[in-house]
Amino acid sequence: MSRNTKINVLLLLVVVALAVLPLALGLGDHKEEPFTGADGEAETAITEIEPDYEPWFSPLYEPPSGEIESALFSLQAALGAGVLAYYFGLRRGRRQGERRARERDSESPAGAAEESTAERA
Repeated sequence: MSRNTKINVLLLLVVVALAVLPLALGLGDHKEEPFTGADGEAETAITEIEPDYEPWFSPLYEPPSGEIESALFSLQAALGAGVLAYYFGLRRGRRQGERRARERDSESPAGAAEESTAERA
């Protein structure tokens, strides 16, 4: 197994552990909604500290149900992952293309001389 494969497997195991351990250990069982988002936790903390607090802004769009809100969040995450994957794929492709071009130029010095002559014309 190569070094990169070992690192990838280790990272995958860490991610799985981060996802499974809170569920397996029962973290959050004492709460009514154990795995709510940070927004809900912040709202609860603020209302405990300052019961008369009024938010400065209201959401532009309030989804009719939690399922739709979750679906929109998942769509947002998928689009973000797609953009990142495209960027890193494009970057890797460019690097591979540059490397292949350097290898091709170093293998055939006569071909490089012919190209430079053609460029001058």
